[in-house]
Amino acid sequence: MPSFDIVSEFDKQEVVNAIDQSGREIVNRYDFKNTNTTISLNENQINLRSTTEDRALAAEQVMREKFSKRNVSIKFLSDKKVEKTPSEIKFIFNLKSGINQEESKEITKLIKDYNKKIQTSFQNQMIRVTSKKRDDLQNVITLLKESNIKTPLSYINFRD
Repeated sequence: MPSFDIVSEFDKQEVVNAIDQSGREIVNRYDFKNTNTTISLNENQINLRSTTEDRALAAEQVMREKFSKRNVSIKFLSDKKVEKTPSEIKFIFNLKSGINQEESKEITKLIKDYNKKIQTSFQNQMIRVTSKKRDDLQNVITLLKESNIKTPLSYINFRD
């Protein structure tokens, strides 16, 4: 029976490359001179520091542009935490991966509303979708791409 898996994972190397490119652009741009603006990646967390809030916001915009140029979804930047001190401002972004229980229920409901014969099972932060017809699976992928799901989805292990 044909099947595929729905996952939510980011390409770690592409994220590293996007952060490196952002850091190089920040160092070289004139409007960031003498603002001590830096960007770094630690495991699944991005730290952005600057002395002024507008430069921090501009650096965030640079980072988002680099993410989109490298085809990394901005949806992976789940929550933004702001820490202010008198001398600097710090933005902390957590990189989100995996499908949680609530999101899996939403995706499963969407698939079941589309076609009752398609089977889904939630396994270890991924959803396996199976059907008798390959065309049904391709239609499910199209349906999910067009839906307004907040989690970035990838489709892997397509088997006949």
